[in-house]
Amino acid sequence: MSESSSLAESSLPEAIEESRNESQLVLDALGLGIVVVDDQGREMYRNRAAEDITGARHADVLVDAVVERLLVTASRGLAVTEQMQLAGPPPRVLVVAAQPLDGGGAMATINDITQQWKLDQVRTDFVANVSHELKTPVGALSVLAETIEGETEDELILRLVQRMVLETQRMAVTIDDLLELSRIEMGEQMLVVDVDMNDVVAEVIERTTPVATHKGVALHLVGTSEKVLISGNFSQLVSAVGNLVGNAIKYSDEGQMVTVSLRATDDSVELSVEDKGIGIPMASLDRIFERFYRVDRARSRGTGGTGLGLSIVRHVATNHGGEVNVRSREGEGSTFCLVLPRQVPGKHGTMNTNGEREDNDE
Repeated sequence: MSESSSLAESSLPEAIEESRNESQLVLDALGLGIVVVDDQGREMYRNRAAEDITGARHADVLVDAVVERLLVTASRGLAVTEQMQLAGPPPRVLVVAAQPLDGGGAMATINDITQQWKLDQVRTDFVANVSHELKTPVGALSVLAETIEGETEDELILRLVQRMVLETQRMAVTIDDLLELSRIEMGEQMLVVDVDMNDVVAEVIERTTPVATHKGVALHLVGTSEKVLISGNFSQLVSAVGNLVGNAIKYSDEGQMVTVSLRATDDSVELSVEDKGIGIPMASLDRIFERFYRVDRARSRGTGGTGLGLSIVRHVATNHGGEVNVRSREGEGSTFCLVLPRQVPGKHGTMNTNGEREDNDE
């Protein structure tokens, strides 16, 4: 036997072992749990993800039991799938699937679909919420129109018409939120100009004062006499601040006050909206800026809204290189703070909703 042949044969086991290790690394890197048994039902392989999922905790023991049961069925030639919902903590949703292998035995996969399941639930809730928000005012408009048709008293007709206007505005808010979020998520470019945040606040106060007055909530403005210029998009900024002020009014009781404060530093602008309303539960503070998220279904249904407003605020803040944060205690009120960088005035151009800017110097 030649020396080169001997070297090749001696290196073959090393190559096989190296290939096996590489395959092991790939399988371990998968988020998908994999368990393989032979034709006698003996476990031949279990990757790291499967080990993590089927550990020592009680719920994970249940997962292991399901895996074993499905592998037995698959070993008999029948592919099977089962979805599991585990209460946790943390709560999880798993899909366990098992199928027979050509050479005998079976393979099971364990897929953690918790995030996908949560998203599906949120979307289902969103469709229900939007349907409710549109159906309710449409139904009210129909009833009001029928009432007006047979009414002759001018004062009553006026009150009914005013109610119709409010219901129409309610639908408009829902539709505007949907369109605004759609524009943001599609990555459309927005026009960037010098914007005085005082003008943004003034526009929002003008728009929300009728709603606040109707509910008996006072609006208090703490502003600044000097211009507070940033480089941004006026329409998006009005939308963001309007959502914050609108929410504060919505969750305040009659006789309470909503305070809108504008403060400028050398490098940033801070706009805060404070209310003394019902507040936000601690458990929801980390999620309130998510799309479609609503703190409490019953409470949200009573006050209206689609659960999109704060997501819009977060997107607008990000588009302008800023951030939004919240301080709240349930039963004591909330304070939302929008922090935006002060840009160099005169830098105009466009910015897409991913925060990518194309400046045109004046």
